[in-house]
Amino acid sequence: MTRVLVVEDDEDLRVAVAAKLSADGLLVDTARDIASADEALSGQEFDCVVFDRMLPDGDSIGYVHTRRRQGWAVPVLFLTARDALADRVAGFEHGGDDYLVKPFSVAELSARVENLCRRTGRPSVLRHADLELDCARREVRRAGVLITCSVKEYAVLEYLLTRADQIVERAEVIEHCWDSGTDPMSNVVDVVVKRLRRKLHEPQLIHTVRGRGYLLGIA
Repeated sequence: MTRVLVVEDDEDLRVAVAAKLSADGLLVDTARDIASADEALSGQEFDCVVFDRMLPDGDSIGYVHTRRRQGWAVPVLFLTARDALADRVAGFEHGGDDYLVKPFSVAELSARVENLCRRTGRPSVLRHADLELDCARREVRRAGVLITCSVKEYAVLEYLLTRADQIVERAEVIEHCWDSGTDPMSNVVDVVVKRLRRKLHEPQLIHTVRGRGYLLGIA
């Protein structure tokens, strides 16, 4: 599932942006400063990072510039109240891929983030047997029949498809399809998998490997 990190010290704005991106089907982690963002980036892979420019521990442009010089290639969108041409140019010159001036529409932000995430080179369509998942349209079909999935059902199915014919541990699914606050011992994955099995009908594609996790494939 597409994962985004939102780094913003204004709590109301951070919550609003995260809520919109989540509603649009993205998995969102948040941070309020450069230090916590660096910790998140060290422990997780992201498809895009939204950085407010002025954070409690500095201007994020310097952090991004340093990471770019180290070969870091994750797309970055800068948020800022600075609307001067020189500021926008500096954002691009120091490693930004997009630049949005406050105040802004969260709908526009979401569209820009989606566009940046498409640059990560993931396949546009995932297939296994007669199951097809269109990543661009967020549509799932089996034997050509459209299947309506919730955001979490889609996320779990997408991840299992990327690991088709491999055993995937429950903790891995939680790590890739839920935010960092989810208890790895919870039964959220089992609940979603049960719903997916019902929607995908027979023959079953998602199998439980006792004591290990799940496997998507033909039995």
